Amino acid sequence: MNEIEQCIMEIKIFGFTILDGVVSTEVANQMRESLIRCEQEVGTEHAHRGSARHVSNLPTLDPIFHQCIDHPRTLPILEHFLDKSMILGSLNSRIVRPGDDYQKLHSDIPATMLNMDSPVMMNTVWLLDDFSPTMGGTRVVPGSHLSGLVEPPPDFNVKHIVQPSAPAGSVIVFNGQCWHGGGANTSDRNRHALFGHYRKHMLLFQLDPHDGFPKEWFNNLTQRQKELMRMTHGQGLGAMHASDSHFN
Repeated sequence: MNEIEQCIMEIKIFGFTILDGVVSTEVANQMRESLIRCEQEVGTEHAHRGSARHVSNLPTLDPIFHQCIDHPRTLPILEHFLDKSMILGSLNSRIVRPGDDYQKLHSDIPATMLNMDSPVMMNTVWLLDDFSPTMGGTRVVPGSHLSGLVEPPPDFNVKHIVQPSAPAGSVIVFNGQCWHGGGANTSDRNRHALFGHYRKHMLLFQLDPHDGFPKEWFNNLTQRQKELMRMTHGQGLGAMHASDSHFN
């Protein structure tokens, strides 16, 4: 069984998989330094089921993040579950600081859109630091993607939680229905990660990559990146949200 087949099987059974060494430590460090700069310029306080710093719509902020959109190690896995017609719903970052507590376990798919046979969303977590429980690494609940629930029921004791330890440059890929949440950072430094969120083609963007995308970067995008961000036909920069777009 090759890597892609192994990862697909793990996602079907457990709801998630981990890919080591998707980008080199050097590239992960470069991304982290760029993310730190972006956070200082446009970062916001984030309180989505837990406190952290947040940087939105990374494709519009630095082209170093574009390689995450269609990376050959992750893309075939995502396409298996969402089809090649999928879109990049968003590429954001969540920075967990020392003292930030556990994020509440949740799925990223509304209850009305849960589908046990074919998820409508998949997520990738790009590790820009070495992840560990101490650093506040992402937690996932194996098998929860098949629960039919968007979060643990009240007073339910979630006994089986996995909090992967993995080096910078690794990627966690998981079914958007899988319960997950950031860990508590009890270390003395920030934990940096990127979150690439993919959706089936009939859905809108979570954050529209056309919004503020620098025109001068367009010709450096791969064809697949343009497809995933709906930038291959249509109306130009003014065509927001569900629209296809290209730059003249």
